[in-house]
Formats: sequence, structure tokens, C-alpha cells
Amino acid sequence: MTQPFGGYQNELYLHGLAGERPAFTTDATRLAESAREILEPGPFWYVEGGAGSGATMRANREAFDKWRIVPRMLRDAATRDLSTTVLGTPMPAPVLLAPVGVQSIVHADGELATARAASALGVPMVLSTASSNTIEDVAEASGTGPRWFQLYWPNDPDLCVSILNRAAKAGFSTLVVTLDTWTLAWRPNDLDHSYLPFIRGTGTAIPFSDPVFRSGLADTPEDDTPMAVLKWIQMFTGADRDWEALPFLREHWDGPIVLKGIQHVDDARRAADAGMDGIVVSNHGGRQVDGAIASLDALPPIANAVGDRLEVLFDSGVRTGADVFKAIALGAKAVLIGRPFVWGLAHAGEAGVRHALRSILADFDLTVGLSGYRSPAELTPDALTRVS
Repeated sequence: MTQPFGGYQNELYLHGLAGERPAFTTDATRLAESAREILEPGPFWYVEGGAGSGATMRANREAFDKWRIVPRMLRDAATRDLSTTVLGTPMPAPVLLAPVGVQSIVHADGELATARAASALGVPMVLSTASSNTIEDVAEASGTGPRWFQLYWPNDPDLCVSILNRAAKAGFSTLVVTLDTWTLAWRPNDLDHSYLPFIRGTGTAIPFSDPVFRSGLADTPEDDTPMAVLKWIQMFTGADRDWEALPFLREHWDGPIVLKGIQHVDDARRAADAGMDGIVVSNHGGRQVDGAIASLDALPPIANAVGDRLEVLFDSGVRTGADVFKAIALGAKAVLIGRPFVWGLAHAGEAGVRHALRSILADFDLTVGLSGYRSPAELTPDALTRVS
């Protein structure tokens, strides 16, 4: 099915005839700048900041600039089909919304607004365990839209099983297990503002609503939030598991399982050997290890090593349609978008998420066509050249 995402630009131009302009920029590289003007410093820097000096965040963006698209002409690319299927999930383009927690710190509707916007566009949303809203409420907001669930693996196995069962019952089809955040990195921006949402009881809606979690409390989280927060900290931090723990997840999840945070080829091979269905090549958007390899630099060797054994997805540093194009050409089956949609949420809730996402999808669609291609399947490393 042809997806005319590029037509969004015509819609915006036509609105201009009536004196209407977009409520905020269509340039995702400028969204953080405008979001900073409307958010308090704590929430803004929690989203925008990275680990340590921010070197990994900078490396993520610099890695995209090392690759340039080589357009081809007279290729009959006026009609395009960006649709694909990843791990049994049909999607209108190889784009998903990355798991981002505590979305209520930038807009009161939080993940509910994001779910509604994603569903309206048919784009899969990956719900974070650190959601400001419950699994069930986000599922209801998603309606019939595709949705995956991201797990921050709790130290209590009974709580883990309970959360997984709730996600499956609520229609989340694929499990994304984040490996790189078993404890928080040194994040100077958050530390300088003494700001961490979780210790304020924000981003804890999923465990706080869980019957297993609640059964271990003397009082409900509503009656004694500090004690519930303390229990949350004990259950969700401090345990770095090993490869032998993965069968537990397979035992308690019937759908596809994706490991998020893979940066080394050997880890990608181990994921394939362990029978995982996919991986996300990711450094958590530069939020966990300062001075780490850029995700885009890690992508080609990983895709070459295991792309025929499992689905290789990508995130970290993606801002534009050209970025999506480059990641797909270098071996990703699909790309996860993070900060840009959160800044859209901050600007205008559901409408803001939709605008930010439609802008990136239109940019991608037009970039694919103007470069001489008609579908993501045609994008290979031959579409690019490395300049440094």
C-alpha cells in the first residue's frame, strides 16, 4: 500500500494560504531548542541530557554526518511504498516510537497522548516500564494500533511475570528488553538540578498498579508514596544479569523478544545464539555510557554478522528523514525515534506528537523518492558514500 507521507508538506503549504503556520517547527533538529523555552529545567534536561560530558550524544549525531546519500536519477520513484513488517507487526514505514519513560513530565497526558497519535498513524509505540500511565490505560488509548512493550527487568521474578502477563493481556505483541540501564549513569544535568522523576513517584505507574508489587507493601502507594518509591528502587536497580537469564523471559513471554542496547558484534551473535528474535543497536541515546561508540558506527558490522539470523533495529541520534534513510541503508530493518516525538508531546500533546512524527515520515518519504528509490527494501550501502 502506497503511503503518501510526503504529502504532509502540501498540507502545510495549503494551510499557509489561510495564514496558518505549524504550531512549532518541522525541523526535528531544532525541537529541543524550542522545547527548552516551554519546559522547566529539570524535565527538559532529563529528556535532553546524556551521560557525563555528552560525548556519546555528540558522537551519535557526528556518525550520521560521516555518511552521505548518493541520489540516483530517472528511476521512476514518484510512487513509493514505505510499508514493512517487523516481527509480525505490519507498519506503514520502518519507524517505531522508542520506549521513553515518564512522559508526563513534559505534558500532563503523557503516554496516553503518544499512544493516540501513534495509533492514528499506524506507527507502533513501544511502551516503557517507566511509564507515567498504566499498561492497561495506554493499551486503551492505543485502540487497535500496534504496540510493543519495553521491560526494565525487575529483581523480583514474580513481579516480572506479573508485568509480562499484564502486557500480553493488554495486546502488546513484542517484548523489548533494555539491557543497558540496570543502574543510572552519571548524568550531570540531572544531578545539577537534583532532579529524578522516579523518587517523586513519577514514572512508576506500572509497578505501583501491579498486584504483586502492591502485595508487598504495608500501605498502598497512594497512602505511602515514599515507601513505595523505596521498594521500586530496590526492585528495579542494581542487578546486571547474564546471558543465562534469558530463558526466563522466553518461558514467560509467548511473542517475539528483542534485546535493546547491543553495541558489540559478539553480543549480537550471542543474542542470535540465545534464540532472540531481534536486537536494537542502541546506546540509549547517549544516556548511559559517556565516550561510547556511536550507534550508527556499530550498526554495519552487527547487521553484517547477524542480519540473516534475527531482525536488527536501530536507535540513538535519529532526528531526520535522512537519518532514517541512512540507518536503513546500513542494515537496520526499522528505526526507533525518541527525543523528537517527546519534544512534539511537550509542545502540543497528542497533536504535537503527530506533527513531529508526520514531519519525520514526510522527510523520509521525500528523501527516499528524491534519491531514486521506491521502498525501504531497495536501500543498501550502495545508496551511501562515507566521507570521513
